[in-house]
Amino acid sequence: MRSLVERPPLAAMARFAPEFGTRFLLTVDTEEEFDWDQPLGRDNHSLDHVPRLAKFQQFCETHAVVPIWLVDWPVANSAIAAEILKPALEGGRAEIGVQLHPWVNPPFTEELTQLNSFSGNLPPDLEEAKFAALRDMIEAKFGIAPLIYRAGRYGLGPETAEMLARHGIAIDTSVRPLFDYSSGGGPDHRGFPLRPYWLDDRHTLLELPLTTSYWGLLRRHGDAIFPRLWRMPSLRGVLARLGLLERIPLTPEGVSVEEAIRCIDIALDDGLQLLTFSFHSPSLRPGYTPYVRAPADVDTLYDWWRAIFAYLERRGVQSASLADVMRHVVRG
Repeated sequence: MRSLVERPPLAAMARFAPEFGTRFLLTVDTEEEFDWDQPLGRDNHSLDHVPRLAKFQQFCETHAVVPIWLVDWPVANSAIAAEILKPALEGGRAEIGVQLHPWVNPPFTEELTQLNSFSGNLPPDLEEAKFAALRDMIEAKFGIAPLIYRAGRYGLGPETAEMLARHGIAIDTSVRPLFDYSSGGGPDHRGFPLRPYWLDDRHTLLELPLTTSYWGLLRRHGDAIFPRLWRMPSLRGVLARLGLLERIPLTPEGVSVEEAIRCIDIALDDGLQLLTFSFHSPSLRPGYTPYVRAPADVDTLYDWWRAIFAYLERRGVQSASLADVMRHVVRG
């Protein structure tokens, strides 16, 4: 089993059957609300936005999109969340996965620090104990065994892949290429591929990286240039406005429709067969993320998805479910 914190070799790249075409996944980090600007805590969170999951689920169904709800401990223990999502899960109109926020997920034996907020930094037995408790809770409350995992804060560790394999997880989606979280103790995903890849030679654990692209005249040199601009956000803005270099993740949070379309075009031009979108569920209600502060911002979020769904349809990119991915990925 390859470590999730190491760049995979070219031979590990996954392929899809020709009939798969080009598809996209919509993943939702389905989590508690907390103040992103304050230190993390065990108890200083809420779940006020959870009823809003119903509207977004219905919205996705209207557009024939199967959302993947990546659920963490507080949401897994929410009766309202289970009531909302179970019918869609049972009907195949939604899928569920595990998202581990270690600071709110028992057992609580570690010190509460920023370093320990990346679950891969925990002792392997504690990382696994937290993961197993959450995975079992999701299956008990939602009635479906989750097959996909995302580490909160993308906090993978050297033992994470082995842990996932032991617990029957088929897909990880914690790698965020072009991003570096090492300054806070997290992983460095610069240089990681956008293409899905296998984490073992038996082809039982698949990595589906989140989609991010460099755009601009200097995009081929993005890995060398962009990290040097971390402490110079104004210069990053200048380069973006001049069309020289911009890093664009596929998310409605802090990314305009026009920017997302540029990312989609670059990814498709580079031959990427699977695009992976993401956002945080608290953005469905104003006031809980930096990206959605007022009621009008919620409307803007839904308009963003409408525009992106329409553009993807024009480009011939269809919605996919995890079941589609697993059915069409080539093993061997």
